[in-house]
Amino acid sequence: MVSKAIDTIVFDLGGVLIDWQPAYVFLKEFRGNQNKMNEFLDTICAWEWNLNQDAGYPIADATRERIALYPEYERLIKMYYGRWEEMLGRTHKDTLAILSFLKHSTDYRLLALTNWSHETFPVAQKKFPWLEWFEGIVVSGQERIRKPDPEIYIRLIERYQIQANRAVFIDDNQDNVRAAQALGFHGIKFKDGHDLAHSLIQLGLNFPAELIKQIQDPLQQLDL
Repeated sequence: MVSKAIDTIVFDLGGVLIDWQPAYVFLKEFRGNQNKMNEFLDTICAWEWNLNQDAGYPIADATRERIALYPEYERLIKMYYGRWEEMLGRTHKDTLAILSFLKHSTDYRLLALTNWSHETFPVAQKKFPWLEWFEGIVVSGQERIRKPDPEIYIRLIERYQIQANRAVFIDDNQDNVRAAQALGFHGIKFKDGHDLAHSLIQLGLNFPAELIKQIQDPLQQLDL
């Protein structure tokens, strides 16, 4: 049972509402060879390297330093951020349907907490106008600190005067969810829109039957 009524819902963005995949660019560059592409993304432009930029490290510096380490990959390394917008795929339409209902048919406060470079986030804001539905968005690159560091959650709490025990935090990364739970949030590990709707129902939220029927097939959750 939820001890107090939920009044705030905090969404992660990438992986929950927005589909972002370097493969949209690099699979073509590697002529469809997924093994070679994965080797490049696991070693040259690795996820950990990208996370540094999510914590506010300048993209130009990161790119220059990576080229110095792997000069033979200069063209591909420059492509990572040079064609970053092409890696922004689609909106998870089922999650967006939930967000739209919460925005337009309820009084819940809606916030977002995202690991995202402050240099590339404006591109997403231009591409996805529904980001304006949030009362506020805390962007790791602007804060120069990223999830799951507790400090970024504390900044969210203090900036928007959140009572954590009355708030839900949704993220596709279990470590990020655990960090929020440690501060008192109700945490939901995102799988798909259908699972999210039912997790929110278990926390006491109500959704119309037609919306639940709409959110059925996780394989159909992506839309342009």
